[in-house]
Amino acid sequence: MPQSITELLGDDAESLLGHECQTIDRGRLHVPGPDFLERVVANSDRNQRVINQLARLFGHGRLSGTGYVSILPVDQGIEHSAGASFAPNPDYFDPENIVRLAMEGGCNAVASTIGVLGAVSRKYAHRIPFLVKINHNELLSYPNSYDQVMFASVDRAYDLGATAVGATIYFGSEESRRQIIEVAEAFEHAHELGMATVLWCYLRNSEFKKEKDYHTSADLTGQANHLGVTLQADIIKQKLPTNNGGYNAIKLGKTSPLVYEDLTTDHPIDLCRYQVANCYMGRAGLINSGGASSGASDLAEAVKTAVINKRSGGTGLISGRKAFQRPMTDGVELLNRIQDVYLDSNIAVA
Repeated sequence: MPQSITELLGDDAESLLGHECQTIDRGRLHVPGPDFLERVVANSDRNQRVINQLARLFGHGRLSGTGYVSILPVDQGIEHSAGASFAPNPDYFDPENIVRLAMEGGCNAVASTIGVLGAVSRKYAHRIPFLVKINHNELLSYPNSYDQVMFASVDRAYDLGATAVGATIYFGSEESRRQIIEVAEAFEHAHELGMATVLWCYLRNSEFKKEKDYHTSADLTGQANHLGVTLQADIIKQKLPTNNGGYNAIKLGKTSPLVYEDLTTDHPIDLCRYQVANCYMGRAGLINSGGASSGASDLAEAVKTAVINKRSGGTGLISGRKAFQRPMTDGVELLNRIQDVYLDSNIAVA
């Protein structure tokens, strides 16, 4: 028999499922739900074509009509190299298997490169929403550098039938201001054409590593989210927070003691709640990443991340390597178990 969500959470079950948030009250949030587009997005400046595409995204897969999303992202062939990504399961060198996994796994959308999605667009773009990632960091240049550069245009994504475009900004990097300008222009054009936008709001700077790795601190990732929604991203992708206090440790920018005294605690749901708050209190959906594959613990880790995201007020999970670096049947099972968290009415926003 498959393990229950409680069993998968193990020793963390009581802490995560029973937590009551005493920082930012859920009543202040625009929480996900079947009426999210009408209740929140319809009041914005998004044109009707963008709302239609968001409706298609939210209306697809096992989570259709819930206000939550489960997305399969497979751009790691560029971001981490094809060998590092697909050697555990060479079937995924073939773009069609990437799309098949998303479809059989009941995902709302599949996110990948212009090359992957373009290779099979006529067969699948009308069957599952395509999210085209238009910029990437490639690691074949020597010495390695960390920069997001444009690999595709918004117009090409539109031509192959994409529902949305996605991009990454490495906030904190030397190149971040150029990336902000490029992505702002791309997202504006995508909205004009009627496509939704998703922003990977990642931090990247060697100085962000001190006694802890503050690339995943709640306060810094929260600010990255806030910059992302300012660029009018419809959905924000962010890593799950693992610590806090990055501003103070790095001696960076400005913050307030109230962030740490009133708006956060060290509980993972409260840390993630601060990320949601920086997404205009949930007006832009927060999806957390599933992270790298660890092997046998992948399922438990993915379910735990989904519970934290949902109970914090987030909109879903975007999980790739944990799903595609294993046989397809196992990948489908993992995606379905993530989705089960969002389908479980007993797991509510804290």
